[in-house]
Amino acid sequence: MDMANALLGRFLGAALAASLLLPLAGCTSGDDGPRAAGAGSPVVVAPGRPGEDARTLSPGEAAKRRPDDSPNAADRAYVRHMIEHHRQALTMSGLAPERASSDGVKRLAERIAAAQGPEIGAMEKWQARYPAPAGESGGHDHGAMPGMATEQQLRELTDARGGDFDRLFLRLMTAHHEGAVTMAGEALAQGNNGAVEEMANEVVAVQSAEIHRMRSMG
Repeated sequence: MDMANALLGRFLGAALAASLLLPLAGCTSGDDGPRAAGAGSPVVVAPGRPGEDARTLSPGEAAKRRPDDSPNAADRAYVRHMIEHHRQALTMSGLAPERASSDGVKRLAERIAAAQGPEIGAMEKWQARYPAPAGESGGHDHGAMPGMATEQQLRELTDARGGDFDRLFLRLMTAHHEGAVTMAGEALAQGNNGAVEEMANEVVAVQSAEIHRMRSMG
């Protein structure tokens, strides 16, 4: 399994595990075990609240109690925009090997590319799994996304070398990461899908740590 599949599987698996109740085979387990409604019937055990006993539910009852984490417009917008946001980070990071003078900047750029490339793949697979409904607008000014470098800034970064590149890269990438964290926070507040929540939490955790690292390097 490639890294993008592994990431998407982890995101989807975590969301599914949080939303499903525990299915068990239809059987008895002594006098204290769950008892099926009929011989061979499946039972589902729903954990009780603290201090309360677990309850036995039919599969139909369990399905009704399962939280609905269907993607909403905020989930789809986040994934669509974050793919473009990540792509710019890859463009910026791809300049470092030939232009940076600091080994620390080169290693940082390598880590960013190694993380965000597979994340793009995972998000694209999520899009294929949850296509936008007909009529939902996909238009967006990518330059208006938080933290995105302008075309002029990208040209300046491309032309820079040595220490000048290092300083400009750290400044632009710090702003880029801060924008990604802002976008992830909006998705966490407005979205509904568990897999997107996992992706957004990953962005907050990883990129917040990298922001602190870049500030210490500047």
